[in-house]
Amino acid sequence: MPHAADLRKGRFSSHNQIYHVTTTTLKREPIFLQFNAARFVIQTMRQSQLKGETQTLAFVVMPDHLHWLFQLNEGAQLSPIIQALKSISAKKIGKRVWQKGYYDHALRKVDDVESIARYIVANPVRAELVKKVADYPHWDAVYL
Repeated sequence: MPHAADLRKGRFSSHNQIYHVTTTTLKREPIFLQFNAARFVIQTMRQSQLKGETQTLAFVVMPDHLHWLFQLNEGAQLSPIIQALKSISAKKIGKRVWQKGYYDHALRKVDDVESIARYIVANPVRAELVKKVADYPHWDAVYL
């Protein structure tokens, strides 16, 4: 990623902050067309929640990338959570999966969290992978 360092400028972890994180697979390989690979990523996100680090609001695992909307809980740090997600899921899949870096957006109070969640889970429809969100197996949202 040519400007990965630019993505880290000004990055900080703020407790109770809602983040929208996007990360892609290495060379945009559609690894998550394999059902089990996508489920390993979902299991890893859920482990973060079970450990009390995050509260997942919405996610979608697309064939070559992930969108994850979550609230960062007290004591947790953004970068280590994403690093763990990538590392643990890659180990479960059994190969290098992720491109370096990720994009994060800290939502402001004026941002409409539900609209962003709907945008995230509608990705498979916009990508024409399915005709309706309910037909895609790798998503969830607390709002829907």
